[in-house]
Amino acid sequence: MSATWVIIPTYNEAVNLERLVAAACAELDRVAAGDYRILVVDDGSPDGTGAIADSLAKRSDAVAVLHRNVKAGLGAAYLAGFDHALAAGAQRVIEMDADFSHDPRYLPALLAASADADVVLGSRYVAGGGVRDWSLIRKLISRAGGLYARAILDVKVHDLTGGFKCIRREVLEAIDLPSVRAEGYVFQIEVTYRAILAGFTVREIPIVFADRVAGKSKMSTRIALEAVWRVPALRREAPPALARASAAARDRLPTS
Repeated sequence: MSATWVIIPTYNEAVNLERLVAAACAELDRVAAGDYRILVVDDGSPDGTGAIADSLAKRSDAVAVLHRNVKAGLGAAYLAGFDHALAAGAQRVIEMDADFSHDPRYLPALLAASADADVVLGSRYVAGGGVRDWSLIRKLISRAGGLYARAILDVKVHDLTGGFKCIRREVLEAIDLPSVRAEGYVFQIEVTYRAILAGFTVREIPIVFADRVAGKSKMSTRIALEAVWRVPALRREAPPALARASAAARDRLPTS
């Protein structure tokens, strides 16, 4: 049983996966003393990513693989990974991209910050954070999306759309994961928003987000447009979802 699980969703990341896992393990070995697992969640990649993940798992007990037969999206991949990690006893779960946009060198800082925060976000938009190798258009879209979500949801988090985060088990158990349906940017927004509504502490630490140098980006117009209509819906959907989760938790308490 490992306390920390790093979940890495993949689709056609054969050029990046082995190097990324090696770099992540090197960082975690320094601070987690072997008490971690890396879970690759592969959505049936046709480029052989899944086979590479299986090979890594055979060579190291620190690596596990979850195969899914269809490309069902980032949110669904993370939800499957959360379920797997929680069932295996995870106390902290880290979300991480497979393309080196999330530099493994920040993993120790995420874990350290989680000592006194329930959710830790690797933030591009706090002092010391930033982006590298982005076009002006992409910078504007990212900033505008974040500001839009902050205004609609009335929260103070600077990088709501960021996907490099460490989440405590208690948060994932409290926010009614089965009712989360969002993908892409909005999945990241929804998980953090539900955590805030549930009263958990959120802390941002600075990271520099770098554009991928190998492989193809998964960003699409559909994913970007999803935020326009899904973010306002979160204000209606999240509170009753949390109420259901709270009621279910009370029902599970032993009776005297």
